[in-house]
Amino acid sequence: MDHRDASYGLSVIVPASNEAAVIGGLLDSLLASVQTPRPVEIIVVANGCRDDTVAVAQRFADRAKTRGWSFAVIDVAQGGKLNALNVGDDHAAHADRIYLDADVIVSPGLIEAIADALDRPDPVYACGALVVARPSSLVTRRYARFWTQLPFVADGAPGCGMFAVNAAGRALWGRFPDIISDDTFVRLHFSPERRLEVPESYVWPMVEGFRNLVRVRRRQDRGVEEVARLYPALLSNEKKSALGAGRLARLAIRDPLGFLVYAAVSLAVRIPVGAGRPRWERGR
Repeated sequence: MDHRDASYGLSVIVPASNEAAVIGGLLDSLLASVQTPRPVEIIVVANGCRDDTVAVAQRFADRAKTRGWSFAVIDVAQGGKLNALNVGDDHAAHADRIYLDADVIVSPGLIEAIADALDRPDPVYACGALVVARPSSLVTRRYARFWTQLPFVADGAPGCGMFAVNAAGRALWGRFPDIISDDTFVRLHFSPERRLEVPESYVWPMVEGFRNLVRVRRRQDRGVEEVARLYPALLSNEKKSALGAGRLARLAIRDPLGFLVYAAVSLAVRIPVGAGRPRWERGR
């Protein structure tokens, strides 16, 4: 017999700030998911919105009710993704959690697969197989093609735009701190053997154009540096697969244009910019 019965549920938390243009796609894909025997609740936390995010999200309440899922849209005046995650946690009825960016699209079987992966007593982190949405710009297309072959992405469970933890995993930390990189913070609470990637996919958009790639990459690097500075004990769980000169050379030979774009972005990120803590930037 399973250590938990089928009544044990899953909370899906979606922080959303001015996401009216994209959140409908996410909610539509969630509500088209394969039915899992566990009860599911969706919590959209609209934070600091100046557009119709709340109204768009609320349109999906009846569909959720029809399939027996709980659905809530929480409108908070204060912006900030980390605060929104904490608000979502405060309202969540279930201890197993999926955290989703508002601009991703989940495949039909992903929620069921994640629920199954989390169904164990020991702490575990899970995510789906990352698929980068086809970029419009040639620069981003080549960057994404090369980036997805890097060990951090190709060797499993990066958690870009979505990650999930079970009850024991969520108990490893308290409230989300006010930091740049929530995904890095969560992922590094788990050793590699406790980070699972299910084969079911989700689609995640990447920013368009060279300048935006540099801007977001700079923010990501600062986010990782911030976690390392504030939570150095977590670094023992990093254990990334080594890129190495040989693997890098093979990737460059296989995709020289992608390598050139990736290298150019990496070099541009090192150019000093004005001081100050960068605000949260979306992945598109």
